[in-house]
Amino acid sequence: MQADQLRVNEIFYSVQGESLSMGRPCVFVRLTGCNLRCTYCDTGYAYTQGRFMDIAQILSQVGTYGVDLVEITGGEPLMQPGTPALAEALLAKGFEVMIETNGTYSIDMVPNVCTRIMDIKCPASGESRKTDFDNLNRLKKNDQVKFVICDRKDYDYARHILRHYWSGRPPVPVLISPAAGRLTPATAAAWILEDRLDVRLHLQLHKILWPNEQRGI
Repeated sequence: MQADQLRVNEIFYSVQGESLSMGRPCVFVRLTGCNLRCTYCDTGYAYTQGRFMDIAQILSQVGTYGVDLVEITGGEPLMQPGTPALAEALLAKGFEVMIETNGTYSIDMVPNVCTRIMDIKCPASGESRKTDFDNLNRLKKNDQVKFVICDRKDYDYARHILRHYWSGRPPVPVLISPAAGRLTPATAAAWILEDRLDVRLHLQLHKILWPNEQRGI
């Protein structure tokens, strides 16, 4: 693979479903490869499937959709050395760039001007021990933190992290997202309200709009 190439699983146009930009039209660049195997993963096809594309080719395809918001996702996008260069190239073209990461790689490798969505894995994922918690010290004001929770143990884990790392208000927005089919939103909402957590209940919008689709829409 050349320095200006990335392995791309898919590029597609849809609505943003898992951030504070939920509902906005967005182009997704899903990169191939992931270092985790979460129990609830719905993008296992991105572990190995993909084709090599130059950054110029990616920019060209992204530009055909006519929208300003682009999310680089995976898999785990920070596994690929070319991801920072792709983010820089998109920014240079005037795109608003979001990067969704599982929190196991330093988020400092991508430009701070990007919105970095750090997913902190909870116990039910089977991968909670791999989080790089130093990333919590690397967060900037335009970043976001997300917990996908499957049960009460996951919720308690998220609550512990929030109270252990930040004694007051979290420095960035925190999203609590009940895993579709594993935990009802009403149950998660009740726990949040009971504890008066300074978080946002967040639903997986794409799961609501397209519950039977396995790939990008």
